Amino acid sequence: MERAAAKWLPVFPELRQFTDAALLLLRLMVAVVFVNSGTNMLRDPAAHAKDLGLPVPVTVFLGAAEVLGGLGVALGILIQPAAAGLIIINAGAIQKKLLVWHSGFWGDASAGWSYDLIFVVMNLVILTTGGGRYVVWG
Repeated sequence: MERAAAKWLPVFPELRQFTDAALLLLRLMVAVVFVNSGTNMLRDPAAHAKDLGLPVPVTVFLGAAEVLGGLGVALGILIQPAAAGLIIINAGAIQKKLLVWHSGFWGDASAGWSYDLIFVVMNLVILTTGGGRYVVWG
């Protein structure tokens, strides 16, 4: 049986040679956001815990998980578990925004969950592709 994807003819097939570089750039973008977010959370966990409505130890765990997940994705070390962990973190953020804060997709009184959904999809690409060729230890 022929796969549907095999019938697809790209308009610019020569761009396929840049797939691994594009995946690396995607990984670096994800890493910048998560390492920055986690570092900020770890700098003042009490304030972030209050903002998020979570216990301080949970906030410290989330901050550390964001930093470690971001570094794993950037460096290509245990990249699939790192991406899966970041997906879980963002799924939790989406759940909080939808069910607790009642935020809309774009946001209203508080931030919307569109931003978090973008990172779920970005990490899903990393998870399913293994991050491309430029990884240390998948």
